[in-house]
Amino acid sequence: MESTTSVKTSEESRAAPAQEANRHSWEAFNQDCFEVQKILDENKLLIAEINQNHESRMPENLTRNVALIQELKNNVNRVAGLYSDLSSTFVNFMKGEVKQKSGTITFQKPSAMLGQKRTRAD
Repeated sequence: MESTTSVKTSEESRAAPAQEANRHSWEAFNQDCFEVQKILDENKLLIAEINQNHESRMPENLTRNVALIQELKNNVNRVAGLYSDLSSTFVNFMKGEVKQKSGTITFQKPSAMLGQKRTRAD
């Protein structure tokens, strides 16, 4: 039987931190997506309850709607913040390659893209 050994090249060794950073970025992006969906599902239930209370026209239900609408407003603000985070994470992830310098990971634009402008077809 032949035994095979795996030897990492210096290029593979340098690529490992970038791949790890990409994996962490993707996990953070994915987690934020799940959080957004959870809040949106909660909002759907809140809206249904608010509508039901409104249709009942009972004073205690209408009073309860004040708190429910406030909760809905807070959820919408949380979703807006999460979308902002998602946008930043996605842009940084797609903008360029991940480089590791002195133990910290930073996102940098690939040198081939520097100075290029996007053109739009008319």
